[in-house]
Amino acid sequence: MLSRIKEDINSVFDRDPAARTVFEVLTNYPGLHAIWGHRVAKWFWCRGLKWLGRTISTLVRWLTGVEIHPGATLGRRFFIDHGMGIVIGETAEIGDDCTIYHGVTLGGTSWSAGKRHPTLGNNVVIGAGAKVLGPLMVSDNSRIGSNAVVVKDVPDGATVIGIPGRIVKTKNDNSDEKRQAIAQKYGFDAYAVATDDPVAKAIGRMLDHMHLMDSKVGDLCKEINQLGGNVCVDALPELRVGEFVEDEQAAAKRRAETVESFDPEI
Repeated sequence: MLSRIKEDINSVFDRDPAARTVFEVLTNYPGLHAIWGHRVAKWFWCRGLKWLGRTISTLVRWLTGVEIHPGATLGRRFFIDHGMGIVIGETAEIGDDCTIYHGVTLGGTSWSAGKRHPTLGNNVVIGAGAKVLGPLMVSDNSRIGSNAVVVKDVPDGATVIGIPGRIVKTKNDNSDEKRQAIAQKYGFDAYAVATDDPVAKAIGRMLDHMHLMDSKVGDLCKEINQLGGNVCVDALPELRVGEFVEDEQAAAKRRAETVESFDPEI
């Protein structure tokens, strides 16, 4: 149980730059409280104490604004950001490392018993206000844009936006990795819409242009120096995405060490 709590806290630090301390996360993140409350409710639900499980779920909804049916299945390191207005149905299944934002509904489209709610694979992100309806499959590494309404299966690695949901990016869409790393670093994909975001596209094109100009200026300086000139003595600093990633990894390591030293019995 303690290891799961540490995983949950780490998932907040990994995916929310507003998180500062472990104490802040423990006391001010209703998404975490909703997940922990769900685990208690599901424990009773799975042991045949259905009414008690539903009652605990209702109390958690009053406290957090997040409604998770005790019959739902949640994976490890599941992160609910903000949380208000989220509804997760009885037969919903959520994989590991998934993230959903406020106003999301994992709902059903039928009154018939049986499987009637969505299944999410691993590492799925669902943007604010999105509705995923029916016993469909949202495959691994998929992204659902804000306010999208999804009623069909989503393939692995796809990005879906709009009403009704339409695929705007597939796993085989080979976009620039540097652009993706920078967008992820600065949060342009926080609501899973960067593929169709004009601001993110403009920043990506600016970075492409800067890299191209640096390359051409370097080639020009080299040719001039070979002809006897003396220009560009000082090399231009290179824009390296790796530096941003390394900084983030170091910060994540520090946060993990803080969580590891946390003792809930204090």
